[in-house]
Amino acid sequence: MTRLHLFDLDGTLIRGSAAAIEISRQLGVEREIGELERAFARGELTPGRFAELACELWEALTEAQVAAAFEQAPWLTGIREVWADIRARGERSAVISLSPGFFVERLLDWGTDAARGSRWPAVPFREPVDPTGILTPAAKVRVAGELCAEFGLSSADCVAYGDSLSDTELFATVPVSVAINADHHVRGIASYAYVGMDLREAYELVGNHR
Repeated sequence: MTRLHLFDLDGTLIRGSAAAIEISRQLGVEREIGELERAFARGELTPGRFAELACELWEALTEAQVAAAFEQAPWLTGIREVWADIRARGERSAVISLSPGFFVERLLDWGTDAARGSRWPAVPFREPVDPTGILTPAAKVRVAGELCAEFGLSSADCVAYGDSLSDTELFATVPVSVAINADHHVRGIASYAYVGMDLREAYELVGNHR
């Protein structure tokens, strides 16, 4: 059986943090991005508006700072090993995230088959972010469908891994889901729940569905 494993990034592969937080830490604007994150969580900002405001905060962002944010993020252990095992089984993996594509796509070097993030201008920014290119929770479902078509699969062949409200719509469309260090939005609807620092342990939970 061929399957597509769909991984969220913020709060899932990165435990207790997010790409936006790690980038902002490099620029010394952690407090400001924290305020935006809380407003977004309260539903006061759309994903597009959050991105617009974040882009203003990051106007001095460099490629070196993006690289440092990526390298210093609190990643779960075992990510490369999980993706290598998925590939060895003849299955597929992908990361779908609302975070900037220029951050998310760095995970291709770790062995995932696809990495889809929001469309941002190139770093350093020479133009404002286009809010229509920013993914939403519903768009994650659309992107998952596009990846299924690309790999010759369907939503019935998918396993989703996530942690929060932005994952609920995707969880509702797949037969198997894993809540990783998750909040109440997905713990109650996931097939499995995992708390810890090793993605290999979360991945092993879906073994009975092979």
